[in-house]
Amino acid sequence: MRDEVRIAIAADADLIPARAEGRALAERQGFSRTDATLIATAISEVARNIVVHVGRGEIVLRALDERARCGVLVLARDDGPGIWDVERAIQGFTNSSGPGLGLGLPGARRLMDEFELDSQPGTGTTVKMIKWRSRDELELLRERRRRRERAD
Repeated sequence: MRDEVRIAIAADADLIPARAEGRALAERQGFSRTDATLIATAISEVARNIVVHVGRGEIVLRALDERARCGVLVLARDDGPGIWDVERAIQGFTNSSGPGLGLGLPGARRLMDEFELDSQPGTGTTVKMIKWRSRDELELLRERRRRRERAD
């Protein structure tokens, strides 16, 4: 299993592989189809922002594994002019009316469990999003068994 996937974003067509890679990673991490779709939608929204507002950037996807939960980390990065008013952007105010799903940053924020936006004028923008899934007891039991077998 690949732990990290990078997708260059420079055009609308790049949203398709970004969504597909996000959905595939979510499914490998054990997320339901519904949650995988939510992750893919959030990826689409932040990738679309890169295309509309900057023109190029990247999406980085990583599997997260902790003892009691696992997740999908999404980083959307660009080296554009930055966001002048981060609070307004998170509230959904924008200078663009380009096509998309209409969710933008506020929608991506609602779809994911964790959301951070780091942007300073002239330095670009990084959006960090995480969706978590709790491991159930059966999954934890199987993992303990695998560890014991490896130790023997």
